[in-house]
Amino acid sequence: MYIAIEGVIGVGKTTLARLLAERLGAESLHEVVEENPFLPLFYQDPVRYGFKVQVFFLLSRYKQLLPLSQPSLFARGVVADYLFDKDAIFAAMNLSGAEWELYNDLYTHLSPKLPTPDLTLYLRAPLPVILERIRRRGRVFEKQMEPEYLARLSEFYERHFATYPHPLWVLDTQELDFAEREADRDWVVRRVQERLGIPTANPGHPDPAASPAGLERS
Repeated sequence: MYIAIEGVIGVGKTTLARLLAERLGAESLHEVVEENPFLPLFYQDPVRYGFKVQVFFLLSRYKQLLPLSQPSLFARGVVADYLFDKDAIFAAMNLSGAEWELYNDLYTHLSPKLPTPDLTLYLRAPLPVILERIRRRGRVFEKQMEPEYLARLSEFYERHFATYPHPLWVLDTQELDFAEREADRDWVVRRVQERLGIPTANPGHPDPAASPAGLERS
């Protein structure tokens, strides 16, 4: 079992990844973010540091995910708080010209060597909700991001997942709070189990946290 969780910065990927890993008895895999020495510089000068920040992320994510090609090493399954495709989404938005061509050559060479998730969760939330979650998280370099940057990033994510060819669950998280509400946690875990064909504890039991209209789509 390999689950990946995606969405724009601050949408709640890591919180959900930890929850699913704990409930499903899987290993939790988190992307390297604050260890990227170019990231704070990128938010100050995207043109100058865009290529460096993307190549660092590309290689670190590749090295993290490559061992998943050997399922015997991860018998319990893995829940990752990112998808390898994420790197190309950010690069397409932040790079151009020769830098984009060189980056794309690297990505195209590395991507086929990695496994495809059995299920990808794409988390959405309106921009004001994202901004509030970023504020609460408190990463200094993220607070420098302009709302326009996040809005544009959301557009790139929507474009990417509109044609995503693998098992996908698009989930609106505006009304969900996996950190504070047990009912929300139970609901999302049960739905993931159903999508992966994993038996649930109470398969015939009514769902106490039924999905509000418009909350999700396959």
